Amino acid sequence: MHYAECFGCGDVDNGLHMRSTVGDGGVVYSKFPVTRAHQGAPGLAHGGLLACAFDEALGSAVGNLLRRPAVTGKLETDFLRPVPVGTTLFIAARVDGVAGRKIYASADGHLDSADGPVALRARGLFVQVGLEHFTNHGDPDALSKFTQQPRRREDWDINP
Repeated sequence: MHYAECFGCGDVDNGLHMRSTVGDGGVVYSKFPVTRAHQGAPGLAHGGLLACAFDEALGSAVGNLLRRPAVTGKLETDFLRPVPVGTTLFIAARVDGVAGRKIYASADGHLDSADGPVALRARGLFVQVGLEHFTNHGDPDALSKFTQQPRRREDWDINP
């Protein structure tokens, strides 16, 4: 979790509550448990929330593997099969390349296990930003909470 009030990985009500771990071979694994609060059509996950889950997983890969603050520039999601409420989406994300400030990442989402059927695929373009992006555009109260939360500050270099 990078921020306690993040909709994707934080502890907010009805958020995604995703957790990520760095695995071998430069892959970051995330899990998204799909609950009734996440449904669109009856009994199925809402497509927008699935895209949100992939945005979180791809961003986690960028953050954990590159240790650079970056924001989403583009997100493309392919919906291959329905994701029922009560299932868990296992997402494997990786960084595919870096060109200047542009960071390319991709992910596959498997139903109910790491080797389950692929339900979604996504590709993202992230843009590396400096701290001023957040201080110029973010809420000062949220930034204050972020800087005061316990964390290992040596993990992040703002301008490496």
